[in-house]
Amino acid sequence: MTFDGFFLLLHPMYLFNPDNDLALANFNPNFTAPASARKLRSDLSLLPIWYASDEAFVIAEGGLNLKHLQFLKEKLPFNNTLISFAELTKYTGRIIKPWGWSPSVRKQFIEKGVEEQLLPSIGDIQLIRNYSSRQNAVSLLAELKKLNAFFCGESYFYSDINTLLDYVYSTKVDQVLKMPYSGSGKGIVWIKGAITDKQIDWCKRVINTQGGVVIEPVLNKVQDFAMEFEVTDNGIQFVGYSLFQAAASGAYIGNILLPDSEIENVLSKYVSFDVLNQLRTALEKKLSTYFPLYRGFLGVDMMICKTNDSTYQLQPCVEVNVRMNMGIVAHRVHQRFVHKGSTGVFSINYFKHETEAQQFVRTMQSKYPLAIENGKIKNGYLSLTPVDKDTRYIACVSIAQNQK
Repeated sequence: MTFDGFFLLLHPMYLFNPDNDLALANFNPNFTAPASARKLRSDLSLLPIWYASDEAFVIAEGGLNLKHLQFLKEKLPFNNTLISFAELTKYTGRIIKPWGWSPSVRKQFIEKGVEEQLLPSIGDIQLIRNYSSRQNAVSLLAELKKLNAFFCGESYFYSDINTLLDYVYSTKVDQVLKMPYSGSGKGIVWIKGAITDKQIDWCKRVINTQGGVVIEPVLNKVQDFAMEFEVTDNGIQFVGYSLFQAAASGAYIGNILLPDSEIENVLSKYVSFDVLNQLRTALEKKLSTYFPLYRGFLGVDMMICKTNDSTYQLQPCVEVNVRMNMGIVAHRVHQRFVHKGSTGVFSINYFKHETEAQQFVRTMQSKYPLAIENGKIKNGYLSLTPVDKDTRYIACVSIAQNQK
């Protein structure tokens, strides 16, 4: 699993493949993602320039990407190079850093001429798949709850439909069902009141294809956040916090761009610094035990919940994302490109109709003109990825100076 330990002197190549969770669940080298996932990947293919290492190469095809990168380089300190899949053999011997690894993305690289010894093996990727199962979050939550009475939440994994239904019928609260392998708000079903026949059929299919179903009581969520880590050969390091927003369905909306110290101040309205530090320390130890051979970024999603007596508790492990994630992207964007005296929002926007994204960006640019000082954004709106009439997804930031 330490397959990125070779060729360290060469600048790596990055690829944005957000369909990775689906591909990993399918685990077929010939997997084809749904059209919506392919469109997301295409529209946001330039996104890695915002989190890639200095002087890295980004695999992003198309003249629109080149034009947008040139536009950004005129305003911000970028020194990344764009390459296409067709050019991969010109850059052999480099570490390849996709959003996540699956058999299908591995096959893509091989078909474009990348030598197999530069890629993780199918066995390595199988291990990543095992690490990515929500069963790990179920077990980790149970362990973390033993550390502090302030921690809350329940999560169970059932591989038998009858046992699952026995649990559902015995509870009086709404529940959420989750596939073991899915991400970003996908593979989730909400039980409001009684479970329906359609939902039972869904459970049967997931048990048949993925081996089981995760079920959790619905909590009264007040705030989503995450702790982000990086695992290297030297151990696990805390990268920072992610203060994010999610839709009612669980789908990611965006991140608040704040320094870690300010995010801690926001969270301290509900949870003490001591509890946050205890959780962070515990996770650094436990994540190393749970994922001993993994190398790369991972994030642990959490949430502040309100109890029936109007006090607050912390659900310390909603998800574990064993891959790159939007929280890391937002953290990097804030750290590298946002002016010290400013805050803002990083978001992923979806537009249903042709030209809608184009019109939205023009309106935002007019209402919130961009102001940059010393390579940092002080004010304004900026689309981080290119936009034309066919664009459906954009990554963007809206930045404002702090009011004194």
